Amino acid sequence: CPVPRKELPVPRRRKRAVGTAATRGVLRKSLQRGVVLSTGTFLVYEAHKLISGFAEVHASFKVEEVIEQADYLYGSGETEKLYQQLLQHKNSDDAELLWRLARASRDLAQLSSTSAEEKRQLAYEALEYAKKALEKNESNFAAHKWYAICLSDVGDFEGIKTKIGNAIVIKEHFQRAIELNPKDATTIHLIGIWCYSFAEMPWYQRKIAATLFATPPTSTFQELFSCLYTADPNFYSKNLLFLGKTYLKLNNKKMALLWLSKAKEYPAHTEEDKQQQMDLLL
Repeated sequence: CPVPRKELPVPRRRKRAVGTAATRGVLRKSLQRGVVLSTGTFLVYEAHKLISGFAEVHASFKVEEVIEQADYLYGSGETEKLYQQLLQHKNSDDAELLWRLARASRDLAQLSSTSAEEKRQLAYEALEYAKKALEKNESNFAAHKWYAICLSDVGDFEGIKTKIGNAIVIKEHFQRAIELNPKDATTIHLIGIWCYSFAEMPWYQRKIAATLFATPPTSTFQELFSCLYTADPNFYSKNLLFLGKTYLKLNNKKMALLWLSKAKEYPAHTEEDKQQQMDLLL
């Protein structure tokens, strides 16, 4: 007798087919879920990229803003305010901020109101900031320049032997700065000052130099004159002063008087300018 269809046993092949369909359903749902999850992950990833991009742009704008404010304060002679502002960014990875902090630290050390102990501390701080700026961007000409300046300053606290011993390194960084920016008058001037120190070096310092180097660094007043004049003679009061001194060494008193007079009449913008003018009056 016929068995009602609903009661009929499910053939094995039919059972396998049902099982396959069920599996396919699960796979379909899993696939759909995976697509949703993948889409969600993709959207999260894209959102993260977008937010990161905004953060980078924001950070870039912030650095530019800080640099703009710093340059304004530097031009205004607000040394202490500039130092405090840049000190907030001492852990920055931006070489432009770091070399400016090195400069601000050094400028603060140069103030007459700064104590001897503070001068020493600031000199070493400035060297560290300049070194870090150089590590962050070896192609930054100002980082090379300020590293050389700060290295020279530290020599004042470590004795003449260290100062002379660092001389070659200092000149190398000045030269590298000029290679990166041939129009920077300050660096060319500083090469001139370096030349002056070796052209004018006393005998006992020459003896120290001879013990430190197989071939001690030397210079001439003619080389010094070339640097000071190439630097743009009128850009800096000290450049005028050293041109005057160099002409004296070259026995040209007329030209020496001309440049020393220019140094005396130079508008005093900084404390260094004022002190220099006082020295010329004495």
